[in-house]
Amino acid sequence: ARYPDLEMIDVVNEAVAGHAPAPYKNALGGDGITGYDWIIKAFEMAYERWPNAILIYNDYNTFEHQRDGFIKIVQTLRDAGAPIDAYGCQSHDLNGVSNATIKQALKIKQDALQIPMYITEYDIGSNDDSWQESNYKNHFKEMWEAPYCAGVTLWGWIYGTTWTTDGNSGIIKDGKERPALTWLRRYMKTDAAKTAKSPFPGMKKEASLYIKPGKWTPSVNEELPITVRLALRTKTVKSVQLYVNDVPQTAQTTAPFIFNYTPTEAGKYKLKAVVTTTDGQTFERIGAFSVYGDRVPFHGTPIAIPGTLKASDFDKGGDGLTYHDTDEKNDGKANYRPDAPGVDLAGDEKGAMLCYTSEGEWLEYTVDVKDDGFYSFDASVSTGNDYSAFSLGVVEKDATTQIAKIVVPKIDKNSWGDVITVHGRTLVPLKKGTQIIRLQIVAACNIDKLEFSPVSLSKDGKITLEAESTNVGTPATLSATVEGDKAVKNVRFFRNGVCIATATKAPYMAEFTPEVKGNIVVSAIATYEDGTESDIASVDIKALPVREPYNEVISIPGSFQAADFDKGGEGLTFHDSDAKDDGNAKYRTDNEGVDIIQSTEGNGLGYTNNDEWVEFSIKVKKSGTYTGTVMVASGLKGASFSLGLNNNGKVTKLTDVQIPQTADNKWETYKPVTFSVDLTEGEHILRLTITSGGGNITKFTFSDSTALDDIEMAPASKNAPAYNLQGIRVAPDYK
Repeated sequence: ARYPDLEMIDVVNEAVAGHAPAPYKNALGGDGITGYDWIIKAFEMAYERWPNAILIYNDYNTFEHQRDGFIKIVQTLRDAGAPIDAYGCQSHDLNGVSNATIKQALKIKQDALQIPMYITEYDIGSNDDSWQESNYKNHFKEMWEAPYCAGVTLWGWIYGTTWTTDGNSGIIKDGKERPALTWLRRYMKTDAAKTAKSPFPGMKKEASLYIKPGKWTPSVNEELPITVRLALRTKTVKSVQLYVNDVPQTAQTTAPFIFNYTPTEAGKYKLKAVVTTTDGQTFERIGAFSVYGDRVPFHGTPIAIPGTLKASDFDKGGDGLTYHDTDEKNDGKANYRPDAPGVDLAGDEKGAMLCYTSEGEWLEYTVDVKDDGFYSFDASVSTGNDYSAFSLGVVEKDATTQIAKIVVPKIDKNSWGDVITVHGRTLVPLKKGTQIIRLQIVAACNIDKLEFSPVSLSKDGKITLEAESTNVGTPATLSATVEGDKAVKNVRFFRNGVCIATATKAPYMAEFTPEVKGNIVVSAIATYEDGTESDIASVDIKALPVREPYNEVISIPGSFQAADFDKGGEGLTFHDSDAKDDGNAKYRTDNEGVDIIQSTEGNGLGYTNNDEWVEFSIKVKKSGTYTGTVMVASGLKGASFSLGLNNNGKVTKLTDVQIPQTADNKWETYKPVTFSVDLTEGEHILRLTITSGGGNITKFTFSDSTALDDIEMAPASKNAPAYNLQGIRVAPDYK
């Protein structure tokens, strides 16, 4: 309602595996059957609101590193009939990339996608003028003159104000053009630049043209309705022609343009729609759909449960029917499943382990459950990440009911090659008979196999679990209580599915020492002498971080760097407004988003925002007034911070410090600022709080203002000369 006339919209940005997941993903349908249902929904919503806007999917590293995943997403959106008009290639990653590489990458992407492209966020960060200019020459012409390129966006252009180091991607510096801009201006005046074709002349979209198959996974001999979705902004349609595998179907002249087609064999089918307007102009759109035969269990018969389910033995069928992978490359290089070339498996022809997984990927297995009831499983898994997880679900038509979710823990310095066993149990009972189980990747992990065993739940026993919060590195006591008259064989304690202790007699207790801060889920299961089990009792342990000086307690009087705040973590020894380290100084690995910068004055705080704070453990030698000096820089006016003492969570302010503007829109010029504070002898926690952002803060020096009080002064001679602060003699009377 507020922006009804937008001409271009970056509908979804950075969804290739590895990016932080969108918080609204599940609200828009999650991965779904295509693997990207939520993105399709986002485009449908955008098209409903802005039918005339150019709708774009945008991502980065698409020239060299994330190209396959990027192509897979855009192809899926296009082939599912989503109203996507163009793909956007962020271009921050092209510093030093050759002309040949650019040309090849552009061709690979366009050959695969065949819809308009935008070059978005193009910049070359360098203080070397000739280097920046040579990159512009190597890249810009190839992009601009490509007939499918709809435009190039320069990502900032004033030196010192862009996001790169020192803003060095800017092409205007100190009010003057850098050579890259001078060349660009000359090039844009050439005939080649002025006559370059654009798929959106004047940045206007004439035709909204999309091909939508009626089903994502049609079967052989199943009639499939194929809709050509068409809206023209100013022109009138004469005819719509659909081609399936280059064979024309009967042309249509009136909407809705629905073509019914019955595939007779499995495989991938190419689609092309050609729209002819009454003035003779044509518009084209390509698409595709895949036809599958019957789903077939990998070994010919369903996997028995109880029994072993190998992750690599998913059903035969195809991507979108029995599995989904984010690209078509097998990074594991095992030749175990040539029928599923994109699934990443490591091993040999005798068996393989699922690896190189990404969020949203899934595999399905036809299983034969022998009896109704709950089942437990031991999963052989590994991870090198701090967080990894997968879930299990039962598939019924197009809906999946989750039956278990397992977090794969990183044990000590566990690597991807170190396989551990994680225990889990279905949250709901499985039904007897043949059914389909889906293994869904929640966060990247390696999975070898799952061994299922039946669980007979006791109706009479009940277990509860209590656990105390503790500090990282300090044992927490786990205490389980089993109620009822049944004889207990043992109580097993689990942390994220890994058994950490077994107690065989009451009181059922164990100890667990957390290695990282945060909430850690621990659980307990009682096994009775008759072989039945209790329900699962779970509780969260809050592992509190421990404060430590970064190097050692800071002595006052003395000096220290603003980047040497205490160890402990977000909320305990510091607070930052986001989790991104914009300073990227790589000075510390525990700063969790605190923006540490490198400067001529050492390592300090930069990219500061209001209400951010850091704390330092200090030891004051003696009570008194101290003069402080801090080196600061700011490219704007009004930056400031305060100093205070934190006493058990209550912060008492000592002083406010104003940071002057040390340069015009630059942050490299440092100047000292002095202040005074009253401190008492002993150990304290000194808090630095940003009261107005925009300043860089580096080195502090504290000196004792009362030190001269300890010096015994000799009496002055009556005739001794005296001088004022300007060095002018004032006494005795001077003439």
